[in-house]
Amino acid sequence: MYYDAADEVLHPTLVLGFGELCIVKVSNDDDWYMGSRNDDGSAICWSIYADLYEALRGL
Repeated sequence: MYYDAADEVLHPTLVLGFGELCIVKVSNDDDWYMGSRNDDGSAICWSIYADLYEALRGL
């Protein structure tokens, strides 16, 4: 998983998929990341949310 703004590799502990979109929870981080899933199972995340509720609303 990559966070686009920082070109940072993320290490997810949970990925919630919604079609091509996903919400990712990263280890050692309280934030939730939203992005799109690629065919190879990787994802590019472009938004950060403080909690799951806000991330779900962002879908």
